[in-house]
Amino acid sequence: MLNMATTAQLFEEPFDADEYIERLAWRTPGGGSKGGAEAFDPKRLLEEFENHIEELKQLDEKIQRRVEKLEHQCHREAKEFAHKVQDLQRSNQVAFQHFQELDEHISYVATKVCHLGDQLEGVNTPRQRAVEAQRLMTYFNEFLDGDLRSDVFNNPDKIKEAADIIQKLHLIAQELPFDRFADVKAKIASKYHDLERQLIQEFTAAQRRGEIGRMREVAAVLLHFKGYAHCVDVYIKQCQEGAYLRNDVFEDTAVLCQRVNKQVGEVFSSPETVMAKLIQNIFENKLQAHVREKLDETRHSDVEQYLKNLYDLYTRTTTLATKLTEFNLGSDKHTFLSKLIKSIFSSYLESYIDMEREYLRTRGAMILQRYYDSKNHQKRPLGTGSIQELKERIRQRTNLPLGPIIDTHGETFLSPELVVNLLQETRHAFERCHRLSDPSDLPKNAFSIFLLLVEHLCVEHIDYALEIGLSAIPSSDAKNANLYFLDVVQQANSIFHLFDKQFNDQLMPLISSSPKLAECLHKKKEVIEQMEVKLDTGIDKTLNCMVGQMKHILTTEQKKTDFRPEDENNVMIQYTTACSKVCAYVSRQVEHVRKSMDGKNVDTVLTELGVRFHRLIHEHLQQYSYSSMGGMLAICDVAEYRRCAKDFRVPLVLQLFDTLHALCNLLVVAPDNLKQVCSGEQLTNLDRNLLHAFVQLRVDYRSARLGRHFS
Repeated sequence: MLNMATTAQLFEEPFDADEYIERLAWRTPGGGSKGGAEAFDPKRLLEEFENHIEELKQLDEKIQRRVEKLEHQCHREAKEFAHKVQDLQRSNQVAFQHFQELDEHISYVATKVCHLGDQLEGVNTPRQRAVEAQRLMTYFNEFLDGDLRSDVFNNPDKIKEAADIIQKLHLIAQELPFDRFADVKAKIASKYHDLERQLIQEFTAAQRRGEIGRMREVAAVLLHFKGYAHCVDVYIKQCQEGAYLRNDVFEDTAVLCQRVNKQVGEVFSSPETVMAKLIQNIFENKLQAHVREKLDETRHSDVEQYLKNLYDLYTRTTTLATKLTEFNLGSDKHTFLSKLIKSIFSSYLESYIDMEREYLRTRGAMILQRYYDSKNHQKRPLGTGSIQELKERIRQRTNLPLGPIIDTHGETFLSPELVVNLLQETRHAFERCHRLSDPSDLPKNAFSIFLLLVEHLCVEHIDYALEIGLSAIPSSDAKNANLYFLDVVQQANSIFHLFDKQFNDQLMPLISSSPKLAECLHKKKEVIEQMEVKLDTGIDKTLNCMVGQMKHILTTEQKKTDFRPEDENNVMIQYTTACSKVCAYVSRQVEHVRKSMDGKNVDTVLTELGVRFHRLIHEHLQQYSYSSMGGMLAICDVAEYRRCAKDFRVPLVLQLFDTLHALCNLLVVAPDNLKQVCSGEQLTNLDRNLLHAFVQLRVDYRSARLGRHFS
């Protein structure tokens, strides 16, 4: 029979009936697969199963009896616990009733005690007042007799008690008629002031010794005296002694206030008032004297240094005020500090923007004049008003030079150093304007500074350089002309980028939320448009000069015999000399344009130059007649021109030269194939009159009757 341990092992969780049977069979000798089929003994296995079933029944009965016993025990304990809970509830109810009775009794007693206390106070208060009145009358009699016999008035250790008495007597004396009590009132007042002076001296001595406790006691006594304010003044004056030993008054003030702030909280009953009075004293004396000394000495002698000092002093004062807001100065400390700052700087800030504008006007003119003096250049007066506008319109529409052509010897009259100086001065001015201007005046002041920048940088420098550059551009028929206007364009663009950056970085934040924004943007747009007109005019004139130079090369270098050689069989060159020189010139100018322009302007200018270059070559080729070999040479020239056109990197220009190359093929094609070539892909869309005009350039036009193909 299996023991209980074995059975417990078979019933381990999780229980699986099939696995349980398998394990039981495996434990039975001859019941499992061990030893093969021959070792299997079904009878023994059946017997084992029957025995095990009996054991399980006995185990079940045993467990059932135990469960019943435990259930019975549980019911019994539950009943006992219920009885205990009921007993506890009854006990708690009794205790609660006792507590209520006790609470009511305590309330009754407390009411009686309060009533008794009120009665005692009603009796004691008049008694105390009577005692106090009698005591004061005794002291008053001493003053009346003129003999202060009481120890309280003669013992220095009882100065606090004496102060309390004399303060009350002083109040009483003020109510007495003057004619009868003039003498005693004077004595009390004298003693009052004497004690007040002694208390202030005691406070001062305690402050020097650093005795915070004694200072607090004396300050509390003086609080009811008229001299309390004087005590505060003495404290403020004494705490500043030795505080300003360095040259930095602002840093010294911050350190002083940090140190005093902790002390006033321990000494005075209203530290915020004392702290505010200290700061007011510092601002109205130390800081105001420092500011006046720094500014008055440079206000009329050195405006630049004056503006720098004003900006630095105002900035440091506002920074100090920001630090002081950490302290308790009352309910509206920001307004309090703002008023103190205004009291120091108001007279300087009222005239700030006028001095700023005058300084910028003078400084800008000086920077400009210094530059032109370094170039030994006397500025030419530029026309103004309607005459200048009329000249400008005529120049734009006719491209005629209105006035003498100036030789600038390659000088652009644009200086990066000058521009940096002007922008630097303006940047400092914007910073000062932002800091020193009233918020309501800030946009207006910033706009006035911007107008001065426009006047000096854009009008007096860039616009003047453009005018000089335009005047220096030679006529289109000039020979060996040096074209410097593109250098002017390059530098003007670079300068204007710096101008635009300052506009966005420093001016825009000052005016972005004001009506002045529209005015600034309009002024900037106006300046840009004026500059663009002159730049476009100058570039157009420069391109005309380039084309004129190409035309001059072609006129002087191209010979009629180039395209009608005397010996058709002895042509050894790949392209003509004129073509070679023109291509070399064009390549140099293309490179010059790329260096001088940026962005889309490069393609725009090169497109215009390429179109004019093509038109010139097209018109030039139509001036000659071509033999068969001359036509081949013309094709070689155009091929070289086309190779040069690739440097433009402009599809339109390359397409124009491709078409011109196809037209030149009409100069050499066999008469029988002429019609087929004219119908080719590149020529089929061209005007037949243009095709006919090129065919007419052939020397065999009449002999080969080529005109019949176009009739």
